[in-house]
Amino acid sequence: MCCTGEAELPAPLPRSILFLCGMNAVRSPMAEQLARRMLPVATFVASAGVRGGERDPFVDAVLAEEGLTLGERQPRTMDDLEDDYFDLIVTLAPEAHHAALELTRSLAVDVEYWPMPDPTGAGGTREHIMAAYRDVRERLKARISGRFLAPEAKNAAD
Repeated sequence: MCCTGEAELPAPLPRSILFLCGMNAVRSPMAEQLARRMLPVATFVASAGVRGGERDPFVDAVLAEEGLTLGERQPRTMDDLEDDYFDLIVTLAPEAHHAALELTRSLAVDVEYWPMPDPTGAGGTREHIMAAYRDVRERLKARISGRFLAPEAKNAAD
């Protein structure tokens, strides 16, 4: 932060972002869909997992509350991606972060770790489980907004 009292501007927007988590079933597909809505269409956004997973119906439910959908998309691994070069890899789980650091040892790719809770362990009623998934969705929205959007764009995204 500068001493002039001016607000810090977000870093320049990467041209391509990969959200990476364990199985590409919950956190990373949520982040991908939210980022696609919040960021300019010129920013390529994708998601993948370290290993394969199964689609989670609670993700569909909390995305639908935002007017978003995964469509026919199924979880995929990094090996499933058509392009494996990204300007930024955002990791959302410890195993994904370790995998990204290993992958990018010899590449000029920025890696950021945004630890997100895993809502799949939530128990109780459907509403308790939905609350855990909503919490992750809202955390992701806040991180995407805080990292990539200028203050005036943040207000428009809310």
